Amino acid sequence: MPKAVSLSSPIAEKIAWVRDAHDQYGKRLLSEPVIYGALSELKAAVRASREEMNRTGVGEICRICEVEEGGSCCGAGLENRYDGWLLLINRLLGITLPTVPWRPDACFFLGRTGCLLWARHVICINYLCKKITHTIPSARLKTLRQQEGVEIEILFALKERIKTCLKKWTTD
Repeated sequence: MPKAVSLSSPIAEKIAWVRDAHDQYGKRLLSEPVIYGALSELKAAVRASREEMNRTGVGEICRICEVEEGGSCCGAGLENRYDGWLLLINRLLGITLPTVPWRPDACFFLGRTGCLLWARHVICINYLCKKITHTIPSARLKTLRQQEGVEIEILFALKERIKTCLKKWTTD
């Protein structure tokens, strides 16, 4: 197992660690029924969260803010909150991690059409700016919040299961 990188490591080091970990253990992790099942559940939960974002109008508010108003949520440096485990989950989901940012003033994982990642940091899942909370009634956001909770629960359990597997496999 490649030596784990710390949260404070530069993003390039985290991505290199993920490539090594995925090359060494990706197929084995995907052959674990619990992990494979959790990855499928996570994809479904992310899809449901994104659909709910669009139904409530959050997606459109974010799009307008990013494209027409200069954005701010997905700013440079946000990628530093991501650890190797979360990025490894993205690789297991088939996401190719970028080697350079799309824009130097944006999060490393922001692409032309939004976030490139399926498995996102909790702050990226949960954050709603004042424009959103003042525009969309809280009753309409309730379902979104519930769906985000499902996504976060699955993500947490999956991350812990992957850690457990890799720890076991590297100490055997």
